[in-house]
Amino acid sequence: MVSTEIVEEEEVSPQLPLLSLNHVSFVCKSVSKSVRFYEDVLGFVLIKRPSSFKFEGAWLFNYGIGIHLLECNSPANMPEKKGVINTKDNHISFQCSDMSLVMRKLEGMKIEYVTAVVEEGGIKVDQLFFHDPDGYMVEICNCDSLPVLPLSSCPLKKLNYSKEDYLSPYYGKMSKAHCAWQVETLMMESLVTDMMDISF
Repeated sequence: MVSTEIVEEEEVSPQLPLLSLNHVSFVCKSVSKSVRFYEDVLGFVLIKRPSSFKFEGAWLFNYGIGIHLLECNSPANMPEKKGVINTKDNHISFQCSDMSLVMRKLEGMKIEYVTAVVEEGGIKVDQLFFHDPDGYMVEICNCDSLPVLPLSSCPLKKLNYSKEDYLSPYYGKMSKAHCAWQVETLMMESLVTDMMDISF
């Protein structure tokens, strides 16, 4: 007689235990030139990089994220630097509270940029695009004008509210998406916690 053993499969969470964006990496022709750009233009701070790396590079940090610069093996292997600023190109984006100040700074540093405006439901978002020394795109925007509204079903436990409509405490827009409000709240709580950790 053959015995059959029933093995219970361990329940696997459908979501990865991700917390936040840690860093982005860029391969560059000159680490020192790119470091100066990210320090002088975007306000990043050079931080200690592990000494076990066998190649040249630099780590910078600010605004809760890191930028890791990796020196290329040969400048000839680098893609040709883009001359025209294409707003549909790959890019890293930074939230900004004063777009006109950014424009004045870029103009003072003689950095070419282009602007664009996105509109959704009467809300306008200003965008500004420019290249780093290797042609990677950087965007500056005031994107927090738009509420975060997930399109898929909400992974968070829904709370009970007496009113269907509510005023978002962070975006100032009326919305009926309770789930979006919870997502916004958790995002802001995480941001405040990170800022407190950095300040102490």
